[in-house]
Amino acid sequence: MSAAGPGTGVTGRIAGWFGGLSRATGEALPVRVGSREFARTQSAPARLMGFDQALLWVTVALLAWGLVMVYSASIAMPDNPRFSRAGFSQTSFMWRHLFSLLVGFVAGVLAFQVPLRSWERNAPWLFVASLALLIAVLIPHIGISVNGARRWLPMGFMRFQPSELAKLAVVVYAADYMVRRMEVKERFFRAVLPMALAVGIVGALLLAEPDMGAFMVIAVIAMGILFLGGVNARMFFMIAAVIMVAFATMVMASPWRRERIFAYLDPWSEQHALGKGYQLSHSLIAIGRGEIFGVGLGGSVEKLHWLPEAHTDFLLAVIGEEFGLMGVLGVILLFFWLTRRIMHIGRQAIALDRVFAGLVAQGIGMWVGFQAFINMGVNLGALPTKGLTLPFMSYGGSAILMNLVAIALVLRIDYENRVLMRGGRV
Repeated sequence: MSAAGPGTGVTGRIAGWFGGLSRATGEALPVRVGSREFARTQSAPARLMGFDQALLWVTVALLAWGLVMVYSASIAMPDNPRFSRAGFSQTSFMWRHLFSLLVGFVAGVLAFQVPLRSWERNAPWLFVASLALLIAVLIPHIGISVNGARRWLPMGFMRFQPSELAKLAVVVYAADYMVRRMEVKERFFRAVLPMALAVGIVGALLLAEPDMGAFMVIAVIAMGILFLGGVNARMFFMIAAVIMVAFATMVMASPWRRERIFAYLDPWSEQHALGKGYQLSHSLIAIGRGEIFGVGLGGSVEKLHWLPEAHTDFLLAVIGEEFGLMGVLGVILLFFWLTRRIMHIGRQAIALDRVFAGLVAQGIGMWVGFQAFINMGVNLGALPTKGLTLPFMSYGGSAILMNLVAIALVLRIDYENRVLMRGGRV
């Protein structure tokens, strides 16, 4: 797809208008719904290309690095009798992960073809479909139970985790909800309570699996979109306080969740080192062994049956051991840039009066950023152990699939932004 240069023709005048207005006046661009102005936001003019290629290449870099690290972290797993009896080889997890990447790529290409107006129109149905799958996973002989958690549905070629779809569904549904409820955003019961009930239903189904980590991510997504959508600040902080109290109550009411908190506070104690603190202590050992530059790719010792879930939840610990502090900082910087760029695309959409698209992009940015933050915090011992994977990198078919669909949605938003700035229609 070609585009005229930024200084010629209609394209140049449009780009000049967007950039010149903010430079000449020093004011933020107004955002309107109909004839009513509800917010102001600052946006720099986008490069007039088909879509954000830098965002795509950073995503590809994370996916490629993740594929290499999944192979490195899982290469010794067939030595474990549990996996050898199941017929796993040294490359089994790598090939499965690569297959997930291919499926996710196809799904992402298809999602990119769907206009944002179609996502907005079908947002309630997507949410209902995610609820149906969350209910189905709890039905005996339908949902698959692993280590006491019932979180997966059989799909023949892969196991699907409905909680990953629920994250995207909540992003799209919350954005659509805020656009529809914009005129009552100052009234608590009419603006916030229905959305709170919807998130509460999702949370109850996730806690029945149980999957508190996914519930935390979904709660943060919903809260973030409510805040960015213009909900009254007092209502927002009141809701935030209620959610914090609710999570604290769930932790205190659950003995094994309390044990995780105590293990996080003292993972090296005799009581916790071989129990709830085992993963954390070995994650810290792995990162400590890596020092500044790491022991080299493939040289991790902790992945040799010492660190559980090294290829999923604790992949960052293996990165820290093999690439050292420099590798961990590299991952952090890539996720920081990715999250910042996604949020910028969302602000740009809002500046073009595309409120739904802007809230969807920013919701996806919060999803990716918050989940990466939680996973990194757990691996580094800054947060209690939680069963959340590192987006785009950890092994897991459902997560990779939905991550790529989400990025495709952001690229579609950016593409439509650029079409509008060239004077076209979407």
